[in-house]
Amino acid sequence: MGVSAGVYLAGGKPLMMIQSTGLGNAINALMSLTVTYGLPLPIIASWRGVYNEKIEAQVPLGKALPNVLDALRLKYTIIDDSSQIELVEEVVQDAFDNERPHIALISPKTWENGDDSEESTVSHKPRRMRLRYEKELKTPEMRRYDAIKVISEYLTEEAVIANIGVPSKELYAIQDRALNFYMLGSLGQVSPIGLGVALKTKRETMVLDGDGSLLMSNILPIVASKKPENLSIVCLDNGTWGSTGDQPAPYADTELMAISAGIANTKRVHTEEELRADLERLYEVAGPRFLHVLVKPGTVPTAENIKLSAEQIKIRFRAVCV
Repeated sequence: MGVSAGVYLAGGKPLMMIQSTGLGNAINALMSLTVTYGLPLPIIASWRGVYNEKIEAQVPLGKALPNVLDALRLKYTIIDDSSQIELVEEVVQDAFDNERPHIALISPKTWENGDDSEESTVSHKPRRMRLRYEKELKTPEMRRYDAIKVISEYLTEEAVIANIGVPSKELYAIQDRALNFYMLGSLGQVSPIGLGVALKTKRETMVLDGDGSLLMSNILPIVASKKPENLSIVCLDNGTWGSTGDQPAPYADTELMAISAGIANTKRVHTEEELRADLERLYEVAGPRFLHVLVKPGTVPTAENIKLSAEQIKIRFRAVCV
């Protein structure tokens, strides 16, 4: 959902192909991101659990899915015969015409007489991996607000995707700009959105992510695989769930996560001086880049709610990013 959102925000036309089970897993992101911001997204979903289903676990959601989509007021079209496959074109057109998700639920009945005997040619490629990792974690000196304030001083023409909740509020309070995309929901989707933007535009793209948010996402291996040279992910790591009261989060070395995913250019900073030094050299090497910024827990009480609607955030960002 996040990658598709980013592609559209940067001027592209995304389309998602997914199994209905995956669609069920993605409902929150679909509602809090795609629907909230009014983003077009045609979704082609193979509809499990309703026709000759052999796996019992697919049946409960599969049978209930139309009622679930009705309850959420999500537009969908059922395709249960090969003669109706042309309806997919209408699904795609409607999604973009009305800036909304439109789901094509395609029953396996539509392809039951097709030839599915072709074997996959995908396999693991020969590779050699060698890793020696030794880093020291020092006591951080900055709060997240302090780090964002420093980062904002170095922003020129970058598109910035700011994480859900307080990080977005803090960036808005420090330096509001049309090239800032503020996340109002969808924990774990900020780096996927940044990837989508970076893949569609040549503009330098920066993500302000968090340690908790990255733990909700498996995007780093995809970032490493796609190798967007214009993408920088900044992980502001306070070791807590900062937007909900600074409850302690499970510790994860996010720089090591990035390295193990295959991102070659990583840095870790603990102080303002280290952060400034790395920001000044940020574009000396091509992305993807991962900057792990250790910060103290705590938020700035004066960071007020963003005085922009989701629609306003989307429109002005697309106007300058495309």
